Amino acid sequence: MSVRSARCGCAAALVACSLTLVVACQPAGPPAGGDDSTVVVASFNFPESELLAAIYGLAIRNAGIPMRLQLDLGPRELVQPALEQGLVDVVPEYLGTALTSLEAHPDVTTPDPAAVRGELAAALAPWHVRVMAPAAAQDQNGIVVTEATARRLGLHRVSDLRQAAGRLTLGGSPECPDRRYCLPGLRTVYGLGFARFLPFDTEAERVAALRLGVVDVAVLDTTDGNLATGDLVLLADDRRLQPAENIAPVVTDRAMARYGRRLAGAVNAVSARLTSAALLFMGWRIEVAGADVMAEARAWLQRHGLVARPG
Repeated sequence: MSVRSARCGCAAALVACSLTLVVACQPAGPPAGGDDSTVVVASFNFPESELLAAIYGLAIRNAGIPMRLQLDLGPRELVQPALEQGLVDVVPEYLGTALTSLEAHPDVTTPDPAAVRGELAAALAPWHVRVMAPAAAQDQNGIVVTEATARRLGLHRVSDLRQAAGRLTLGGSPECPDRRYCLPGLRTVYGLGFARFLPFDTEAERVAALRLGVVDVAVLDTTDGNLATGDLVLLADDRRLQPAENIAPVVTDRAMARYGRRLAGAVNAVSARLTSAALLFMGWRIEVAGADVMAEARAWLQRHGLVARPG
């Protein structure tokens, strides 16, 4: 995904010292047992990750397991050390991004989620963290243009950009020029040499820049809610640059040792029902219609019979 930060050793080292304080200061959920009995479910600092953490977390609580949410804990540079140190127990991850954040040159670069999951599991094993079953839902880097640009240039696939890229401005996250599946991949796999690159911190800024003509092409998440509005076109990744980015919760051995089948059953039940279309719809509800993350999480769980409806 375009908004997910890869792991940075220096940043991780600097923030790790303050992780205990950060986690301790977050608001607690309903009273639970001691710290050892509470499963802490954390998210990265963007809306979809918060939504996923809320969905998995509420399902875990519904299974009778003490749970505390740490929404918006921070970028990958903060969340990964927290997971490694056992300060959080569950993080909804994205397979390909998680793997490349741990291994700069992984052996597996494939759209096959089983293969990526296997290598990610091996990379996380020294942390005593396991990778649960991935969902069908995935959220990859997507190359997006406006409907008007697609029509004017005859764009349907990313490879269609090759003739025009030298006249176009690409917008992406500040990390995009250094990310294997962002600007470097667009150059090496697709041969795209854009006239200019403009960095934007948030997905909302990139969407606005695209619609206002500040950029011609933007790197957005493939489940960004704005893609449901009809004025933006997601180009097909016809050369399969992007790896499998299926949602897969990673869970500490500590939490699994304590709650075992109950915990596995709760997260696997969510993953078995979660689809990319559902993420796109909920993304639209949150990012465009202004719905509340927790309300959307509860509503999805209720629609799928994973928590009881009120009354």
